[in-house]
Amino acid sequence: MKRTYLVVIDDSPEARVALRFAARRAAKTDGAVEVLAVVEPQDFVQWGGVQAAIEEEQRLRIEASVAASVGEIMDAAGIAPQIVVRQGDRVSTVRSYVGTREDIAALVLGAAPSGSPGPLVADFTGHDAGKLPCPVMIIPGSLSEEQLETLS
Repeated sequence: MKRTYLVVIDDSPEARVALRFAARRAAKTDGAVEVLAVVEPQDFVQWGGVQAAIEEEQRLRIEASVAASVGEIMDAAGIAPQIVVRQGDRVSTVRSYVGTREDIAALVLGAAPSGSPGPLVADFTGHDAGKLPCPVMIIPGSLSEEQLETLS
């Protein structure tokens, strides 16, 4: 079973840094990359098709972000990331998703270069940090490409 590096992605620059780190790490360890996007539930969706369209739009944005961020790394290593879109509260969705997967070697999160590290980093490194079945890798959003290469 391949090691899977799970990256929770959004539109932030630090999430793209975490994705680049995970891609390099997977390439060097013959692992896999899985990208998880969590769509916050809409207050009111009258038709189910609207929610499906929102999720599909999110998937397309993520695929474009993955291709732009790590396309050449993935191509060189022959890695095709799996993209998963879930709906719900970000923290509880990530926690339950990680809990159902035995192949996840690490949860890879990006931390903002300054200010608050973000809700996922704060939660998964806080008082419940030891409850996850895998390590959490926090990747500083300020790392350069050279630093990422060296660390991965």
